[in-house]
Amino acid sequence: MYRIVHKEQISPVVHLMVIEAPEVAAKASPGQFVILRVDDEGERVPLTIADFDRENGTITCIFQEVGYTTKQLATFEVGDHLATFVGPLGQPSEIDNYGTVVLVGGGVGVAPIFPIARALKQAGNEVITIIGARTKELLFWEDRLRQCSDELIVCTDDGSYGYHGLVTEPLKQLLDKGKKVARVWSIGPTIMMRFVAKTTSPFEVPTTVSMNPIMVDGTGMCGACRVSVGGETKFACVDGPEFDGHKVDWQLAMRRMNAYKDKEQQALSHSHEGGHCQCHSN
Repeated sequence: MYRIVHKEQISPVVHLMVIEAPEVAAKASPGQFVILRVDDEGERVPLTIADFDRENGTITCIFQEVGYTTKQLATFEVGDHLATFVGPLGQPSEIDNYGTVVLVGGGVGVAPIFPIARALKQAGNEVITIIGARTKELLFWEDRLRQCSDELIVCTDDGSYGYHGLVTEPLKQLLDKGKKVARVWSIGPTIMMRFVAKTTSPFEVPTTVSMNPIMVDGTGMCGACRVSVGGETKFACVDGPEFDGHKVDWQLAMRRMNAYKDKEQQALSHSHEGGHCQCHSN
């Protein structure tokens, strides 16, 4: 059993949890993820690792209430235990001294950007971080990212804080000015990552995206998390979750992300009536 040792509510639907999982924390690296279950009958929910503390043996995850299980997870409190907590899964980020790197995070994707930015800074890179949310109230970890970034650009869609506009706009401005960027990472909504890759493509800047398709077993056996990259089928759970954003088939990825929307809504309606969900979407 994996004990919750800390919990924060970041926004009405976004939560932070620190989970006691010493064996996972001992091997975790930036870019990897875990799969958890809230109880023995629960579905398997993949969450990207937002932080890890080897000394205290903890993993930090940030998640948004989207479907039945994430809403159920949001009701857990400090001292409660998760049934299973498997990880670290997936391939870690490729950390090296590239020169100048840009990290772009949107929504809850800001969370997994943090350990990557920290590792890249420790490797000697000049780190420029761009984070965005719909409104100021949905932003988080600005202070953390500022500490490991040479420059931090904050964007809001509604202009309530920082730059008024999408995260792709300051990214394009940097590139248009001739800033020599060696590599870009982008984590966030699929549509955002797609347009980050579209922005960097004309400048031929290698761009890494973290794909978060539907996952079930996390071992590559079920095939649910398949994505098309460079015309080849890849499994996000074992080959990723990070891929070359210029090679991802974004249209296919977005269609697959919407594959269980109807069942998800049915599960939520059923849960509101006091029923139990057994669907496989998070």
